[in-house]
Amino acid sequence: MKATFVKSISKILFLSSLFLSCSSDLDFDQTKDLKLQPVFVANLAYFNVPATQLVNDGSLAVYPDVTEFDAFKEKFFRDNLVKTELDFEIDNTIIRAFRIDLLLLDANDEVLETDSYNVPAFSGTSNIIKFPTEVFEGPRLDLLKRTTKLGFLVTMAPGPPLDQNSVGNLKFKSGATVYMVIE
Repeated sequence: MKATFVKSISKILFLSSLFLSCSSDLDFDQTKDLKLQPVFVANLAYFNVPATQLVNDGSLAVYPDVTEFDAFKEKFFRDNLVKTELDFEIDNTIIRAFRIDLLLLDANDEVLETDSYNVPAFSGTSNIIKFPTEVFEGPRLDLLKRTTKLGFLVTMAPGPPLDQNSVGNLKFKSGATVYMVIE
């Protein structure tokens, strides 16, 4: 009987402790000091061009392409963006050298900036090139925010002729790391 009495008292004390709580005054003014710093990673552009699409007699050849780029259309994104890093990787398995120019264009199709990437011809070994990160901060970031189109100008250097039987690909990958501050 004594054991059941002790168990009953223990249960009552335990259950009564569940109804006790501590509280303090909440300071909602702390939300004024809230500062969020999200970082986003996204794909920027990608293409994979087989050698058979670059049929050429061995002379210099230029292949332009322009695509819409509406990343800065939203005011919230433009206002809170503080830094952007662009990374580029090119894999060339074609027996010709290339230069890839990335053109940042505004709404009037005026070139704001051109970044060039030289790609050597394929020589039988791995030809994957990771270029240094392009960092956009300060005035250069303001220039990037005005970008509405991305242009790609692929220039094939003189070399051996390419025909419908040529093998290999030119692969271009790029990604963006975006840093924001929201206060």
